[in-house]
Amino acid sequence: MQTKERIFLFYGLMVLAMIGWGASWVHVKYLSRYLTIHEIIFYRYLLTAISMLPLLAWLRIPLRVDGRSLLITLLTSAIMILYTWLFIAGTKLGSAGLGGAFVTTLIPIVTFVMMALLHRRRLSARQLLALGLGALGVMTILNVWSFHAADIFRLENLYFVLAAFSWGVLTILGSGVSGRIDPLLYSFVMYAAVTLMEGAFLTEFSTDLSTLPPLVWANIALLALFSTTFATSIYFIGGKKLGADRISSFTFLVPFSAIGLSALFLGETISWGMIVGTIMAVTAIWMLNSSRN
Repeated sequence: MQTKERIFLFYGLMVLAMIGWGASWVHVKYLSRYLTIHEIIFYRYLLTAISMLPLLAWLRIPLRVDGRSLLITLLTSAIMILYTWLFIAGTKLGSAGLGGAFVTTLIPIVTFVMMALLHRRRLSARQLLALGLGALGVMTILNVWSFHAADIFRLENLYFVLAAFSWGVLTILGSGVSGRIDPLLYSFVMYAAVTLMEGAFLTEFSTDLSTLPPLVWANIALLALFSTTFATSIYFIGGKKLGADRISSFTFLVPFSAIGLSALFLGETISWGMIVGTIMAVTAIWMLNSSRN
Protein backbone atom coordinates (compact mmCIF):
# COMPACT_ATOMS: atom_id res chain seq x y z
CA MET A 1 0.00 0.00 0.00
CA GLN A 2 1.41 3.36 -0.99
CA THR A 3 1.72 6.06 1.64
CA LYS A 4 0.12 9.47 1.17
CA GLU A 5 3.58 11.04 1.25
CA ARG A 6 4.77 8.99 -1.73
CA ILE A 7 1.62 9.76 -3.69
CA PHE A 8 1.96 13.50 -3.03
CA LEU A 9 5.64 13.27 -4.01
CA PHE A 10 4.72 11.73 -7.35
CA TYR A 11 2.02 14.36 -7.83
CA GLY A 12 4.63 17.07 -7.33
CA LEU A 13 7.05 15.35 -9.70
CA MET A 14 4.29 14.98 -12.30
CA VAL A 15 3.57 18.71 -12.15
CA LEU A 16 7.28 19.41 -12.69
CA ALA A 17 7.34 16.94 -15.59
CA MET A 18 4.42 18.68 -17.31
CA ILE A 19 6.14 22.04 -16.81
CA GLY A 20 9.19 20.46 -18.42
CA TRP A 21 7.17 19.40 -21.47
CA GLY A 22 5.71 22.89 -21.76
CA ALA A 23 9.15 24.45 -21.38
CA SER A 24 10.48 22.54 -24.40
CA TRP A 25 8.78 25.08 -26.67
CA VAL A 26 10.61 27.94 -24.96
CA HIS A 27 13.98 26.16 -25.17
CA VAL A 28 13.50 25.37 -28.86
CA LYS A 29 12.49 28.96 -29.67
CA TYR A 30 15.69 30.24 -28.04
CA LEU A 31 17.98 27.58 -29.52
CA SER A 32 16.67 28.17 -33.04
CA ARG A 33 18.48 31.52 -33.01
CA TYR A 34 21.86 29.78 -32.78
CA LEU A 35 21.54 26.23 -34.15
CA THR A 36 19.99 24.64 -37.22
CA ILE A 37 16.90 22.49 -36.71
CA HIS A 38 18.78 19.23 -37.26
CA GLU A 39 21.54 20.28 -34.86
CA ILE A 40 18.95 20.90 -32.16
CA ILE A 41 17.42 17.47 -32.80
CA PHE A 42 20.83 15.73 -32.75
CA TYR A 43 22.19 17.33 -29.56
CA ARG A 44 18.87 17.03 -27.73
CA TYR A 45 18.44 13.31 -28.30
CA LEU A 46 22.14 12.47 -27.99
CA LEU A 47 22.23 13.95 -24.50
CA THR A 48 18.86 12.39 -23.69
CA ALA A 49 19.94 8.89 -24.72
CA ILE A 50 23.18 9.15 -22.74
CA SER A 51 21.36 10.43 -19.64
CA MET A 52 18.87 7.54 -19.76
CA LEU A 53 21.52 4.84 -19.47
CA PRO A 54 22.10 5.34 -15.70
CA LEU A 55 18.32 5.42 -15.18
CA LEU A 56 17.86 2.10 -16.98
CA ALA A 57 20.70 0.61 -14.93
CA TRP A 58 19.24 1.93 -11.66
CA LEU A 59 15.79 0.51 -12.47
CA ARG A 60 17.46 -2.75 -13.61
CA ILE A 61 15.78 -2.71 -16.99
CA PRO A 62 17.68 -5.10 -19.28
CA LEU A 63 18.73 -3.74 -22.68
CA ARG A 64 16.94 -6.47 -24.62
CA VAL A 65 14.62 -5.77 -27.54
CA ASP A 66 12.98 -8.40 -29.73
CA GLY A 67 13.16 -8.09 -33.51
CA ARG A 68 9.55 -6.93 -34.05
CA SER A 69 9.79 -4.26 -31.37
CA LEU A 70 13.12 -3.05 -32.75
CA LEU A 71 11.66 -2.74 -36.26
CA ILE A 72 8.67 -0.74 -35.00
CA THR A 73 10.95 1.44 -32.86
CA LEU A 74 13.17 2.25 -35.84
CA LEU A 75 10.07 3.27 -37.79
CA THR A 76 8.78 5.46 -34.96
CA SER A 77 12.26 6.99 -34.69
CA ALA A 78 11.99 8.24 -38.28
CA ILE A 79 8.56 9.71 -37.51
CA MET A 80 9.96 11.26 -34.32
CA ILE A 81 12.52 13.11 -36.46
CA LEU A 82 9.71 14.37 -38.71
CA TYR A 83 7.59 15.46 -35.72
CA THR A 84 10.49 17.23 -34.02
CA TRP A 85 11.52 18.99 -37.23
CA LEU A 86 7.96 20.25 -37.77
CA PHE A 87 7.54 21.39 -34.19
CA ILE A 88 10.89 23.24 -34.20
CA ALA A 89 10.29 24.76 -37.65
CA GLY A 90 6.86 26.02 -36.60
CA THR A 91 8.16 27.41 -33.32
CA LYS A 92 11.09 29.10 -35.06
CA LEU A 93 8.72 30.94 -37.41
CA GLY A 94 5.90 31.61 -34.98
CA SER A 95 4.98 31.80 -31.31
CA ALA A 96 6.19 29.21 -28.82
CA GLY A 97 3.12 29.77 -26.65
CA LEU A 98 0.67 29.37 -29.53
CA GLY A 99 2.49 26.29 -30.79
CA GLY A 100 2.59 24.74 -27.33
CA ALA A 101 -1.14 25.32 -26.80
CA PHE A 102 -2.16 24.38 -30.33
CA VAL A 103 -0.13 21.20 -30.82
CA THR A 104 -0.49 19.75 -27.32
CA THR A 105 -4.29 20.08 -27.44
CA LEU A 106 -4.60 18.98 -31.07
CA ILE A 107 -2.51 15.80 -30.64
CA PRO A 108 -4.91 13.85 -28.37
CA ILE A 109 -7.92 14.93 -30.44
CA VAL A 110 -6.27 13.90 -33.71
CA THR A 111 -5.04 10.62 -32.20
CA PHE A 112 -8.53 9.81 -30.90
CA VAL A 113 -10.06 10.39 -34.34
CA MET A 114 -7.36 8.34 -36.08
CA MET A 115 -7.84 5.43 -33.66
CA ALA A 116 -11.62 5.60 -34.08
CA LEU A 117 -11.30 5.48 -37.87
CA LEU A 118 -8.69 2.72 -37.75
CA HIS A 119 -10.84 0.50 -35.54
CA ARG A 120 -14.13 1.63 -37.13
CA ARG A 121 -15.57 2.66 -33.79
CA ARG A 122 -19.00 4.20 -33.60
CA LEU A 123 -18.75 7.46 -31.67
CA SER A 124 -21.21 8.30 -28.94
CA ALA A 125 -23.07 11.62 -28.71
CA ARG A 126 -20.74 12.64 -25.88
CA GLN A 127 -17.66 11.92 -27.98
CA LEU A 128 -19.05 13.82 -30.97
CA LEU A 129 -19.84 16.76 -28.68
CA ALA A 130 -16.29 16.62 -27.29
CA LEU A 131 -14.78 16.57 -30.77
CA GLY A 132 -16.92 19.56 -31.77
CA LEU A 133 -15.85 21.44 -28.64
CA GLY A 134 -12.21 20.52 -29.31
CA ALA A 135 -12.46 21.79 -32.89
CA LEU A 136 -13.92 25.09 -31.66
CA GLY A 137 -11.15 25.35 -29.08
CA VAL A 138 -8.40 24.76 -31.63
CA MET A 139 -9.95 27.28 -34.02
CA THR A 140 -10.18 29.80 -31.18
CA ILE A 141 -6.49 29.32 -30.36
CA LEU A 142 -5.73 30.07 -34.01
CA ASN A 143 -8.08 33.08 -33.92
CA VAL A 144 -9.93 31.97 -37.05
CA TRP A 145 -12.75 34.30 -36.06
CA SER A 146 -10.65 37.24 -37.22
CA PHE A 147 -11.24 36.07 -40.81
CA HIS A 148 -7.79 37.31 -41.79
CA ALA A 149 -6.49 34.58 -44.08
CA ALA A 150 -2.92 35.83 -43.77
CA ASP A 151 -3.06 35.28 -39.99
CA ILE A 152 -4.82 31.91 -40.13
CA PHE A 153 -2.98 30.17 -42.97
CA ARG A 154 0.53 30.93 -41.83
CA LEU A 155 3.28 28.43 -42.66
CA GLU A 156 4.00 27.82 -38.97
CA ASN A 157 0.37 26.82 -38.37
CA LEU A 158 0.66 24.24 -41.16
CA TYR A 159 3.81 22.90 -39.49
CA PHE A 160 1.95 22.63 -36.18
CA VAL A 161 -0.97 20.75 -37.77
CA LEU A 162 1.38 18.32 -39.53
CA ALA A 163 3.31 17.87 -36.26
CA ALA A 164 0.11 16.86 -34.45
CA PHE A 165 -0.80 14.35 -37.18
CA SER A 166 2.71 12.88 -37.25
CA TRP A 167 2.60 12.41 -33.45
CA GLY A 168 -0.73 10.64 -33.83
CA VAL A 169 0.84 8.22 -36.31
CA LEU A 170 3.80 7.77 -33.95
CA THR A 171 1.45 6.99 -31.06
CA ILE A 172 -0.51 4.40 -33.05
CA LEU A 173 2.67 2.69 -34.29
CA GLY A 174 4.19 2.79 -30.80
CA SER A 175 1.15 0.97 -29.41
CA GLY A 176 2.39 -2.03 -31.39
CA VAL A 177 5.18 -2.57 -28.83
CA SER A 178 2.96 -2.08 -25.80
CA GLY A 179 3.52 -4.95 -23.38
CA ARG A 180 6.50 -6.25 -25.38
CA ILE A 181 9.07 -3.72 -24.16
CA ASP A 182 9.40 -1.45 -21.12
CA PRO A 183 8.28 2.11 -22.02
CA LEU A 184 11.53 3.63 -20.76
CA LEU A 185 13.61 1.17 -22.78
CA TYR A 186 11.43 1.91 -25.81
CA SER A 187 12.09 5.64 -25.34
CA PHE A 188 15.83 5.08 -24.96
CA VAL A 189 16.08 2.96 -28.11
CA MET A 190 14.02 5.51 -30.05
CA TYR A 191 16.15 8.45 -28.88
CA ALA A 192 19.35 6.55 -29.64
CA ALA A 193 18.07 5.63 -33.11
CA VAL A 194 17.06 9.25 -33.78
CA THR A 195 20.58 10.36 -32.80
CA LEU A 196 22.21 7.82 -35.13
CA MET A 197 19.92 8.68 -38.05
CA GLU A 198 20.46 12.40 -37.56
CA GLY A 199 24.23 12.11 -37.18
CA ALA A 200 24.67 9.78 -40.15
CA PHE A 201 22.27 11.25 -42.71
CA LEU A 202 20.69 14.59 -41.81
CA THR A 203 22.76 16.88 -39.59
CA GLU A 204 25.49 18.93 -41.31
CA PHE A 205 27.06 20.35 -38.09
CA SER A 206 27.70 23.76 -39.66
CA THR A 207 27.65 25.70 -36.38
CA ASP A 208 30.93 26.42 -34.58
CA LEU A 209 30.11 25.18 -31.08
CA SER A 210 33.02 27.09 -29.53
CA THR A 211 31.28 30.40 -30.35
CA LEU A 212 28.04 29.55 -28.58
CA PRO A 213 27.26 31.46 -25.34
CA PRO A 214 26.85 29.47 -22.10
CA LEU A 215 23.08 30.12 -22.12
CA VAL A 216 22.76 28.04 -25.31
CA TRP A 217 24.36 25.05 -23.60
CA ALA A 218 22.13 25.59 -20.58
CA ASN A 219 19.05 25.46 -22.81
CA ILE A 220 20.30 22.32 -24.59
CA ALA A 221 20.88 20.66 -21.21
CA LEU A 222 17.46 21.68 -19.88
CA LEU A 223 15.75 20.60 -23.11
CA ALA A 224 17.38 17.17 -22.98
CA LEU A 225 17.63 16.46 -19.25
CA PHE A 226 14.60 18.25 -17.81
CA SER A 227 12.09 18.47 -20.67
CA THR A 228 12.85 15.03 -22.10
CA THR A 229 14.67 12.58 -19.80
CA PHE A 230 13.16 13.74 -16.50
CA ALA A 231 9.66 14.50 -17.81
CA THR A 232 9.32 11.31 -19.87
CA SER A 233 10.74 9.10 -17.13
CA ILE A 234 8.51 10.55 -14.41
CA TYR A 235 5.47 10.15 -16.66
CA PHE A 236 6.15 6.45 -17.30
CA ILE A 237 7.18 5.70 -13.71
CA GLY A 238 4.14 7.61 -12.47
CA GLY A 239 1.96 5.49 -14.73
CA LYS A 240 3.30 2.35 -13.08
CA LYS A 241 3.01 3.72 -9.53
CA LEU A 242 -0.29 5.60 -9.74
CA GLY A 243 -2.00 4.17 -12.82
CA ALA A 244 -2.43 5.61 -16.30
CA ASP A 245 -5.87 7.07 -15.53
CA ARG A 246 -4.56 9.15 -12.63
CA ILE A 247 -1.58 10.64 -14.43
CA SER A 248 -3.31 11.32 -17.77
CA SER A 249 -5.04 14.37 -16.29
CA PHE A 250 -1.66 15.96 -15.58
CA THR A 251 -1.04 16.37 -19.32
CA PHE A 252 -3.69 19.11 -19.28
CA LEU A 253 -1.06 21.31 -17.61
CA VAL A 254 1.26 21.19 -20.63
CA PRO A 255 -0.44 23.79 -22.88
CA PHE A 256 -0.88 26.20 -19.99
CA SER A 257 2.74 25.85 -18.93
CA ALA A 258 3.86 26.44 -22.53
CA ILE A 259 1.77 29.63 -22.72
CA GLY A 260 2.88 30.92 -19.32
CA LEU A 261 6.59 30.18 -19.77
CA SER A 262 6.58 31.71 -23.27
CA ALA A 263 5.13 34.91 -21.84
CA LEU A 264 7.57 34.89 -18.92
CA PHE A 265 10.82 34.14 -20.73
CA LEU A 266 10.16 35.21 -24.32
CA GLY A 267 7.86 38.15 -23.67
CA GLU A 268 5.15 36.71 -25.91
CA THR A 269 1.64 38.14 -25.69
CA ILE A 270 -1.07 35.94 -24.23
CA SER A 271 -4.38 36.56 -25.98
CA TRP A 272 -7.78 35.75 -24.53
CA GLY A 273 -8.37 33.58 -27.59
CA MET A 274 -5.41 31.37 -26.66
CA ILE A 275 -6.60 31.01 -23.06
CA VAL A 276 -10.28 30.39 -23.86
CA GLY A 277 -9.46 28.09 -26.78
CA THR A 278 -7.03 26.06 -24.67
CA ILE A 279 -9.62 25.65 -21.90
CA MET A 280 -12.19 24.48 -24.47
CA ALA A 281 -9.76 22.02 -26.06
CA VAL A 282 -8.59 20.67 -22.69
CA THR A 283 -12.23 20.17 -21.64
CA ALA A 284 -12.83 18.25 -24.87
CA ILE A 285 -9.81 16.03 -24.20
CA TRP A 286 -11.08 15.34 -20.68
CA MET A 287 -14.50 14.38 -22.09
CA LEU A 288 -12.89 12.04 -24.63
CA ASN A 289 -10.69 10.40 -21.98
CA SER A 290 -13.56 9.94 -19.54
CA SER A 291 -15.80 8.46 -22.24
CA ARG A 292 -13.35 5.76 -23.30
CA ASN A 293 -14.30 2.18 -22.56
